[in-house]
Amino acid sequence: MGDPIIQVTDLCKSYGANTVLRSVNLEVRRQEVVVVIGPSGSGKSTLLRCLNLLEVPEQGDIRIEGRSLLDKGVRITEIRAEVGMVFQRFNLFPHMSVLDNITLSPVRVRKLPKEQAAVKAFELLRKVGLEDKANAAPDSLSGGQAQRVAIARALAMEPKIMLFDEPTSALDPEMVGEVLAVMKELAAEGMTMVVVTHEMGFAREVGDRVLFMERGSIVEEGTPQDVFDCPREERTRLFLSKVL
Repeated sequence: MGDPIIQVTDLCKSYGANTVLRSVNLEVRRQEVVVVIGPSGSGKSTLLRCLNLLEVPEQGDIRIEGRSLLDKGVRITEIRAEVGMVFQRFNLFPHMSVLDNITLSPVRVRKLPKEQAAVKAFELLRKVGLEDKANAAPDSLSGGQAQRVAIARALAMEPKIMLFDEPTSALDPEMVGEVLAVMKELAAEGMTMVVVTHEMGFAREVGDRVLFMERGSIVEEGTPQDVFDCPREERTRLFLSKVL
């Protein structure tokens, strides 16, 4: 693995009296796939959303390529341009075609000419197996297709990091595989990825490192083999006994 591209130090986040993240420390290295697992409400998605300041922590620091996201002078739009994010619910713009969804940010943020952005968009649609859907409306797509478009849209910005927040949890079971296949291909190509998921097979097969979270803290981390086959913590063992 390369040098750290993400560094999280003593991260704390609360909503009123509810503490969601408790002094979380984390490093992610270039080309590493880190999979975050744990029960609902353990802080997994909040941690992910803090990595591009969709949620702002009260305490701690987040650095992307050595730049603190919390420095007053930082341009968060520049940071977000390097960090693609895929959500549970796709978040496609319903009034735009698939092609326009993918080209919007490269044209507006990267200032890419429309023709060049369109060529890139078609390449990405081929990559995710949806070249024939370029002119389709998002509401005409299946859940699996919509999520693959969302991945293509994030990739259109040529990010250095991809964040996935439970990308298959809103899908019918038969559609999960087509989305995971795209994610596996990205991992094989060396994309740095942080993935929050309940797909334990994906975590075991694709993850370089697995983090288990409970009550806002990283309770255990290690290789998939370490965490799944020889968990050290009783809480990890209990969780895995219910999901495997």
